[in-house]
Amino acid sequence: MGVTRQKHAKKIMGFYKHNFQFREPFQVLLDGTFCQAALRNKIQIREQLPGYLDGATQLCTTRCVIKELESLGKALYGAKLIAQSFQVRNCSHHKNPVSGSTCLLSMIEDGNPHHFFIATQDQELSNKVKRKPGIPLLFIIQNTMVLDKPSPKSLAFVQKLQTNQLVPEYQKQSIVELKEKEGLVKQEGEKRRKRKRAGGPNPLSCLKKKKKKTQEGQEPSAEKKKRRKRKRNR
Repeated sequence: MGVTRQKHAKKIMGFYKHNFQFREPFQVLLDGTFCQAALRNKIQIREQLPGYLDGATQLCTTRCVIKELESLGKALYGAKLIAQSFQVRNCSHHKNPVSGSTCLLSMIEDGNPHHFFIATQDQELSNKVKRKPGIPLLFIIQNTMVLDKPSPKSLAFVQKLQTNQLVPEYQKQSIVELKEKEGLVKQEGEKRRKRKRAGGPNPLSCLKKKKKKTQEGQEPSAEKKKRRKRKRNR
């Protein structure tokens, strides 16, 4: 079962590496529910997760997640200690902390530019994560960590990319700027204008006509020379 699970994870990781440019070290954002589940099931996240994802990982969380665990008291004291051992990523809620789920969702906005994984046991948060393409989801089931298969949203996004139907807005803008920088836009306009102005007689045909005229002009002079010779002979 362990080998099958490893192959399953490797296949999914290949999908995210190839289509969404995920690279090591993999950044995994964990919330309090995942830390609590790991503690309850005696899972050593720091030791087991790199082997499961087949690459170096950076375990991280946010101040909002830690604040939420602190507010829940002694029941989640162990989960709070686990979360505090991770790297803390800056969020936009310094003065007004929000719930852990809201904070994690804010960290993956705008296309998940930092390539975060989300590790959670919160079903509502998981459903919201699945509505965004390109975000790997981790959860714990039956005492093991599981990397969820790509969501329908991620699969649809990749299919559009493969059929050249979708180009990210920032790429469109960069293409336009590059064309303007290289002067390609002006050149295209100039080519079109030249095509409109094209017309008139073919210069080669004109040259041929000139040659004919010279030949025709030479014929009378040759005839005159022949006549003069005949008269002299007489």
